[in-house]
Amino acid sequence: MESIIKRNNVNVIGNGEQVMLFAHGFGCDQRSWQFVVDAFTDDYRVVLFDYVGSGKSDLSQYSSAKYGKLEGYAQDILDVCKALSLRDVIFVGHSVSAMIGALAAVREPGYFKKLVFIGPSPRYLNDEGYTGGFERADLESLFEFMDSNYLGWSSTMAPAIMGNADRPELGAFLTNSFCATDPEVAREFARVTFFSDNRADLAKLTIESLTLQCDEDIIAPLTVGEYVKANTPNNELVILKATGHCPHISEPTATIKAIKAFL
Repeated sequence: MESIIKRNNVNVIGNGEQVMLFAHGFGCDQRSWQFVVDAFTDDYRVVLFDYVGSGKSDLSQYSSAKYGKLEGYAQDILDVCKALSLRDVIFVGHSVSAMIGALAAVREPGYFKKLVFIGPSPRYLNDEGYTGGFERADLESLFEFMDSNYLGWSSTMAPAIMGNADRPELGAFLTNSFCATDPEVAREFARVTFFSDNRADLAKLTIESLTLQCDEDIIAPLTVGEYVKANTPNNELVILKATGHCPHISEPTATIKAIKAFL
C-alpha cells in the first residue's frame, strides 16, 4: 500500500464519508484541481494523485511497457482504490483521464459509483463518420515539434489548449505544468493519448456518468461530447459556456456547479 501511495503521490483531504477521486489530464498533475477541490472537502473525502511521470510521482516506477497504453494508467487508478480500500467512488477525470477512468470502471465497476468526464474524447483522430478534431498529419507534425523542442512546444501548445487569451495567466499556469512534466514521459503519454481509440469501450460502461463539455474547445470539439453522450449508457451531457479545454481551471465556479448538480 505504502509503495502505491508514494508512487502516485497520493493525498487525501476533506471531511466527508463519500469519496471523490480526481484524475488529472495530460501534462498536468494534481495541482490542476486546486481551483475546484475546496468546494468539495466539507462534504467529501477527496483523493488526489499524480500519474507516474507527473508531479511528485516516483519517476523510477515509469515503464514504457506498462504506460505505452492507457490501460497502464487505468491500473494506477485501480491500485489507488485498492490501496485505500475505496468503494463507490465518485471519479472525476479531465481529458485523457476520462477514458482512463472509463477503462478502470469497465474492468472493476465495483469501485465506482458515478463518473464525471471533463472534456473527454474517445478518439482524437478523425475517422469515417466520426469527427475527432485532428488529422493524422496534424498530429505527426505536432509530435515532431514536441520531439525537437519540448519547452518550445509547451509554451506554444499550453496557451492554445487553455484558450482564454485575454487571461494569459491561465495559459502560463498550464505552460508551467507542462514544463514540470518529464519530457520523455510526456512524449510517450502524448502519443498514447492522441492515438488511442476507446469508442468501443463506451458501450461497456454500466455506471452513471456526466460529460462536461466546453462550447469552444480545440482538443475536444462539441461533436465529440455529443458522440460520448450518444454512445455511453446512462450519460448526461452538460455544455458549459466556457472556452478552452480546462474549465476546472478557467471556469471553476461553473464546473463546480455542474458537478454538484449531477451529484
